Amino acid sequence: MNSTLEPTEPTFPGAEFPPFPESAAGGLPFAQRDLPSRYEDMPSAHVEIYDQIYHLRGVDPVYIAQLAAMVDHKMRAVSEQGNTVDSLRVAVLAALNIADELTSLRQSYAELAGAQRSSQNSLRDRADSLSGMLDEVLRVG
Repeated sequence: MNSTLEPTEPTFPGAEFPPFPESAAGGLPFAQRDLPSRYEDMPSAHVEIYDQIYHLRGVDPVYIAQLAAMVDHKMRAVSEQGNTVDSLRVAVLAALNIADELTSLRQSYAELAGAQRSSQNSLRDRADSLSGMLDEVLRVG
């Protein structure tokens, strides 16, 4: 998708955003956190995205505010690059840019995970080989 969408600077993960807090979430991704049994029991967050105020509820209001800041930033970057004032169009283009970034990050992660597995297997094979050689030397000696 990079060929059709111009990446907006800064791309995710952006240095201007603080890291997501792990203490409130126990280090788990947002979708994997334990949710309160009732929607009304969730803390609320009041966020502004593209000059609109949203009252949202979720497990971690700080995390929600950080996500909202990222979306707001992306929408403003898309708006500055384009010549549209239609907020729905800006939102869709921002969503496409975010989806493109997510897909690229997932692909990079999969490649890194595959390389790590390959490296671990290679090290394991080498350790087994060296262990066998050492056993042979100890038997002969």
